[in-house]
Amino acid sequence: MKSRWPSELWIVRHGESAGNVARDLAHASGLGRIDIAERDVDVPLSDLGEEQARALGRWFADQPVGERPEVVLTSPYLRAIHTAELIGEAGGLTDRSATRCVDERLREREFGILDRLTTLGVKDLHPDQAAMRASLGKFYHRPPGGESWCDVILRLRSMLDTLSLHHAERRVLIVGHQVVVLCLRYLLEGLNEQQILEIDAEGDVANCGVTQYRFEADEGHDGALRLERYNFTAPLERAGAPVTSAPDAIVAVR
Repeated sequence: MKSRWPSELWIVRHGESAGNVARDLAHASGLGRIDIAERDVDVPLSDLGEEQARALGRWFADQPVGERPEVVLTSPYLRAIHTAELIGEAGGLTDRSATRCVDERLREREFGILDRLTTLGVKDLHPDQAAMRASLGKFYHRPPGGESWCDVILRLRSMLDTLSLHHAERRVLIVGHQVVVLCLRYLLEGLNEQQILEIDAEGDVANCGVTQYRFEADEGHDGALRLERYNFTAPLERAGAPVTSAPDAIVAVR
């Protein structure tokens, strides 16, 4: 019987972006707004982010050809697309004919009126939203014009259906954002709100950190993807690329 899942699935957060750097600077300076000129979708990788992506690509390239990703799905955001491109350029895919697809459902969570605000900025400019978020929690709080984690999960459910329909039994690499990594864990492992928020509270997903699943035919009724690694950064450390893990979002509220 044919599996409905990929044989291997890697979920990777993009390399460090200029937005991550600006966010850290805003917090260190006690500012309410993060100074970025581009739209969030157009925020590029930093120089370090490019180094991280190449290091991860070299790690994949060190694996046998038959164990490297043969399908790449990315967020439409520039920092994710560029990360995937650099992984490929470093030899991290099966070959140049590897299937590549941009999927809008893998995009960053949208923050609406809280976009580009630090925690201080949200409290100063939108105290009602800060209070509501504290009451509801990040899993359910949806800022005006933005998304909750539940909203992200809803779009990722349909993305997993597409994954099963078009890429079953293949080796798939997904390049996205911190919230995408976490919400896919929620879906693939059948977690609940408390469990995924506990994982989130343990620390940010590292830039170019690897979350890996392998299909096991004897798990569950029809087989299942089993978590092999989470937030795996050895490929960066081995290459001497600094590990960074600033929150992925332009808005810095956690």
